[in-house]
Amino acid sequence: MLDAFTRIQLPLVGAAQPELPRSVGRWIQHSQGEIWFCALVFSAVTLLICVITLAEAHPLLQSGKTIKNINYQISANCSRLQNKVSGKSKRGAQFLTELAPLCRISSSDGEEYTIYSCIRGRLIEVNENILTNPALLQEKPSTEGYIAVVLPKFEESKSITQGLLTQKEYEEVLLKRRSSAS
Repeated sequence: MLDAFTRIQLPLVGAAQPELPRSVGRWIQHSQGEIWFCALVFSAVTLLICVITLAEAHPLLQSGKTIKNINYQISANCSRLQNKVSGKSKRGAQFLTELAPLCRISSSDGEEYTIYSCIRGRLIEVNENILTNPALLQEKPSTEGYIAVVLPKFEESKSITQGLLTQKEYEEVLLKRRSSAS
């Protein structure tokens, strides 16, 4: 069973309309092959921002489940809600690896899904609005229902975007999984 499907949104600011970010659909295949992370890439010339959301294929969006709880408390000593960032260099931001859990989402049927960062970088913010309105994750997963914002290291920006699947490649993978499950 797939543990998590996570979408990363990364905004591309076009030269013709720098005030209007464009999204490019991208997905990441986890090295274990079982976890799929979905990404939309947003970037300016020197900045890459990753907005983590649920992918369309996530079981919470497919099965009509109800979200019971979202928990940013990762361990006894680590809460993503305690992340306090300041300044241009984002001082105080928690550093995340690709496999760092961002939150755990419990559904009404008892299933729990761990959502991972899937991007190395600094945690800029978590979406506290989904704590009081968890339905946003299902109703607006690509916008108001985002989970977190991660800022990758500039040096790693190129390798992050090169390792992503296109929308078409992602859909082909989903199709293969569905046909092999039948």
